[in-house]
Amino acid sequence: MTDASYSLTGSLSPEERAEIAQLSYEEARAHLVEIVTQLERGAIPLEESMSLWERGEALARTCQARLDSARARLDAVTATHAHKQTAPHGQTADEISGSSPTHTSTPEATSTAAPHTPPTNEPGN
Repeated sequence: MTDASYSLTGSLSPEERAEIAQLSYEEARAHLVEIVTQLERGAIPLEESMSLWERGEALARTCQARLDSARARLDAVTATHAHKQTAPHGQTADEISGSSPTHTSTPEATSTAAPHTPPTNEPGN
């Protein structure tokens, strides 16, 4: 099987690279599975095998790019939801994990000493 879209060195044409880059994850994976099946049979001439291998590599890169993109989107969504999520008793996820200081203004936390009262344990007082 000789394909005119490949150069003599077996490189993918710019058109084929653009076509592969436009495939969805599912489409690229299906094409990749077909190529792997053909290569595993082993009844293909060397040049065609090399061309298929290169196409398979491009398809694998496209699949990985789609997976990386999906992972980044999921991470962004879960980070947003985790930050906004509240736990029982009104605590946020940050407060529970200890990454955000909790500020309280309860009477127990408020000092009753006068602001200008000198310390009593200094010499001379």
